[in-house]
Amino acid sequence: MVLSTMAEGAFRGLDTFGSSVSARFFEPTLRLGVTGLARAGKTVFITSLVANLLNRGRMLQLEAARQGRIDIAYLQPQPDDTVPRFAYEDHLAALTGPTPHWPDSTRAVSELRLSLTLRPAGLLSGLQGPRRLHLDIVDYPGEWLLDLALLDKSYSQWSAEVLARLPARQMGADVLQLLTTLDPQSPHDEPQAQKLAAEFTGYLQAARSAGFYDCSPGRFLLPGALEGSPVLTFGPLPAPDRPARRSLWREMERRYEAYKSKVVQPFFRDHFTKIDRQVVLVDALSAIHSGPQAVEDLRQAMGDVLSAFRPGRNGFLTSLLRGKRVEKILFAATKADHLHHQQHPQMSAIIEALTAEARDRAQFAGAETAALALASLRATTEEMRPHEGADLPCVRGRLLKTGRQAAFYPGALPEDPAQLLVPARQGAQSWLEGDYQAMQFAPAAFSLKPGDGPPHIRLDRAAEFLIGDQL
Repeated sequence: MVLSTMAEGAFRGLDTFGSSVSARFFEPTLRLGVTGLARAGKTVFITSLVANLLNRGRMLQLEAARQGRIDIAYLQPQPDDTVPRFAYEDHLAALTGPTPHWPDSTRAVSELRLSLTLRPAGLLSGLQGPRRLHLDIVDYPGEWLLDLALLDKSYSQWSAEVLARLPARQMGADVLQLLTTLDPQSPHDEPQAQKLAAEFTGYLQAARSAGFYDCSPGRFLLPGALEGSPVLTFGPLPAPDRPARRSLWREMERRYEAYKSKVVQPFFRDHFTKIDRQVVLVDALSAIHSGPQAVEDLRQAMGDVLSAFRPGRNGFLTSLLRGKRVEKILFAATKADHLHHQQHPQMSAIIEALTAEARDRAQFAGAETAALALASLRATTEEMRPHEGADLPCVRGRLLKTGRQAAFYPGALPEDPAQLLVPARQGAQSWLEGDYQAMQFAPAAFSLKPGDGPPHIRLDRAAEFLIGDQL
């Protein structure tokens, strides 16, 4: 086992060495990881980013585009033949067709390569020819993201954390009821294990629908080919003092560790160790609408997200000898188009406050971080509507459920993010100062001028932070 592990590590090291040398001395490649928590809009983000890099008329905050230094942008086959291609053309057709609709959510890892031919810049630009940069965009499900925090947790630690949350959540009642009938010390019984896994999976699905983020193990929600396998047939149990051999507890612990070693670790090894830049998308508006518990849950999730990455600067020897480290991490609050622009500063301040602890740890490790509010695809227009002697800043769009046009005022976000974060940390059940609404809009129909990508809000600023220094 030891020799096998050493050999595997050596081969991975040689592969990393070869890839790094090729990237350094020939055509550089930048790998951008795109992930996010539930309903954050990863697919729309990637589709709009690629469309706006191919047609850069709306990318004024991307300096290389504004200066006209991007000569050509074109799609190529992705380099990894074992990873599905991101279905860019299908998703773009869904968003921009005659009956626009949101594309399906991410359900597996996918990849897309966008190659850019760049004019040189600087005093010696006249002596240099054009160069090429390959941008490899890696998309992976947000449901799998928080699983990476399990790598540092034992089964007893994970079970204790899950069981501590269940009493405060109505959807956890069935799991708690079932646990009263199970003895962790009893001999393992497969029907009992399956029943526990089924009840726990139902709880995770209900918690995700209610706006909570700590819904790991993520493969319970998107099992794919693993559905029904023992590696997905476990659940939390209270820890006995001395777990008996061949007990239900021991079997659940074994399957939990198998989940980490056979599902989580390969996912981490095959994807995260190769990422240069990372964007984490967050649907903060839905969390605020769901209440203080969801906001606190989101804040803690951001800390777990960062613990999964390896932030730091990519020096030449570092990338050759020890694998890559994530140099830049962007935390982006999506759906900024659901707010009037007057409230965008408040939204930006809230996402900065929610991710402050996570960003501080990344910066301490040497990574550069940023937080902003954006809309990958603008689905609304803005208007002011009179109400009780005052003008309310509203947005108008096509409602997702009915298809009707409607104006919407979500409520005034506080100037000070502490008005949301403090009650959330204190365990408040509801907001005292007001009620915040969330509306689901369908994508708007629009026609594009030649050279323009889909309309967005601050997608160009996000691109400038993530890849601008390489252009």
